[in-house]
Amino acid sequence: MKIKKSFLVGFASLLIMSTALAGCGGSKNNGATETGKPSETAASPDSDSGPNIAGDFEVQYCVGGYGDAWQKSIIAQFKEKYPDVNIKESAGPKINDQMKPRWIQGDPPDLVFIDCAGGLDVLQAIKDNQLMDLTEWFSTATNADGESIKASLIAQPQVYDGKIYSIPYVFGSWGTFYDQALFKQNNWEVPTDFESFLAVSEKIKASGISPYIHAGAYPGYLEGGLLFPAIVSNNGNDPSILQDMAAMKPDVFKSEAVMKALQQVVIMRDRGFIDKAAIALNHTDSQIQFVQHKAAFVPNGLWVENEMKNDTPAGFEFGMIPSITQQPGGKYVANPYSSPVAIAQKAKNPEAAKAFIQFMYTKKSAVEWAELTGAILNVKADLDGTKASSLSVSASKYYSSPDLVVLPAVSFNADLQKEIDNATLALTDNKITPEQWVDRVEKASVKASSKK
Repeated sequence: MKIKKSFLVGFASLLIMSTALAGCGGSKNNGATETGKPSETAASPDSDSGPNIAGDFEVQYCVGGYGDAWQKSIIAQFKEKYPDVNIKESAGPKINDQMKPRWIQGDPPDLVFIDCAGGLDVLQAIKDNQLMDLTEWFSTATNADGESIKASLIAQPQVYDGKIYSIPYVFGSWGTFYDQALFKQNNWEVPTDFESFLAVSEKIKASGISPYIHAGAYPGYLEGGLLFPAIVSNNGNDPSILQDMAAMKPDVFKSEAVMKALQQVVIMRDRGFIDKAAIALNHTDSQIQFVQHKAAFVPNGLWVENEMKNDTPAGFEFGMIPSITQQPGGKYVANPYSSPVAIAQKAKNPEAAKAFIQFMYTKKSAVEWAELTGAILNVKADLDGTKASSLSVSASKYYSSPDLVVLPAVSFNADLQKEIDNATLALTDNKITPEQWVDRVEKASVKASSKK
């Protein structure tokens, strides 16, 4: 899945009428037939309060690395619960590009899953008054089971000037992926810190396999899975530095933590651990190289197993490490990619959109997401005993560990993000030094900040 970089993640990634919808999920069924029992995947909202949920309701979602099986299922269940709602699905691999003219012309769908290439730039969409302010509603909103949505989330929504406009629905943590079977076969130890990563990479290189490959065409993979966690590790596990970077605070890119992280990338580069061909690869190419054992590690997201299911050879066992740049004994750093869901400011049926959000943030919905996509929904749920992939189950265990730091969702100014991308690629390609990376990015930050 090609990741849009407005997170991230982005992990990059809520409402009105608190009392009206709280705990009811839309409720009154407009006199429609009630089944008299809860849905298999979500408890019935209180049918005695709240607005009618009926009429035309349009949902926009991208069919990318997560497929569309979950959206299809949730929409069908929602339709069953609210039969007076006429749901239009605007979906497909290129739906973001196809829907762009409508957003620009002020005719958006009601609800949008912001994901895949070409998706809404959340910061710009907020600036353009395209997304609904969900702050008040989110503060008390409950899901269809009557539980607080806010309390059920693994990662909280990003706050923009004190307001919330989107809710992360994916907890697609970035990380470093490897084949557990290959490591067992070669008696390679799974790294727990940067030193052990360098040590095992020497063994991998000696075996004739490239230790580390990435998607050079989309630098976000390298940044999300390696660089940003490294910056936080080198900042004493204090993730506020990422927020300072996103806020373009003066001299933040000149900090010691950033420089140390860049030097770790240079160590990997200079030891020949980063595959030189990676600079020209897109995400699919790099993933194919990985599953074909031409490279041992790849920075990616939890969607990769599902995305590569048709190309992965038998016996391949996906494993994931949240981060590889911490010091021995240091904490892992999880960088969530949080694709958000949002309601258009000009939504024609905002009540249905809110009810849909309440419907999708349940534990059962989270289990269904894990089983259908191989990834993790941004809802705290026990996946043991489910049909979720072993990768999702094992990764989810990291998220309850006290030795894990979860990074906040941040979005960078588009011009600044572009310069970070270009400079990071140039660094891995041995065309610039860490000092030059800092100089370029700091200048881009100052320039972008002056335009705010």
